[in-house]
Amino acid sequence: MSPSFLIVDDDPDVLKAAATVLAPGAGRVDCALSPEGLGERAQAYDAVLLDMNFAAGERDGAPGLDALARLHAADPALSVVLMTTYGGVALAVQALKRGAADFVLKPWRNEALAQAMREAAALTAERRASGAALNLDELERRAVVRALSLYNGNVSHAAAALGLTRPALYRRMERHGL
Repeated sequence: MSPSFLIVDDDPDVLKAAATVLAPGAGRVDCALSPEGLGERAQAYDAVLLDMNFAAGERDGAPGLDALARLHAADPALSVVLMTTYGGVALAVQALKRGAADFVLKPWRNEALAQAMREAAALTAERRASGAALNLDELERRAVVRALSLYNGNVSHAAAALGLTRPALYRRMERHGL
């Protein structure tokens, strides 16, 4: 069965572009201009693509992180992919630590966005099938994998982004089989 996606962004052009990218692989794609009231509809979707800023001049991502927390409170199994124009590694790591399935920078590559949403929908399906919310070890593993990916395997940079020393990152990599 094809996944259902929700895209949340305050820019109608971004909504249209993302919906165009995601529609071919989806059963349903809905769009919303704000994160208000999403908690009530969370279980209707397999993955959410959520902007991090909803007002002119906002750049810290706080509104998106707040919406992420509300979505997870409503449906802990739901995978959320966060997106922003004003992103850096620190913001991406913070989003992943708070439970985001992935982090996408605008402008995105179409195939990368579609792949991130397919993987997010598969993760939601897996969580819902098992009836278990994501555990802390899995969150840590995904944060380490993502940091290493962002820095092309450079352990020093990944450790700094995660707020760890190199030896601490190596221990976590060993524990998670990385």
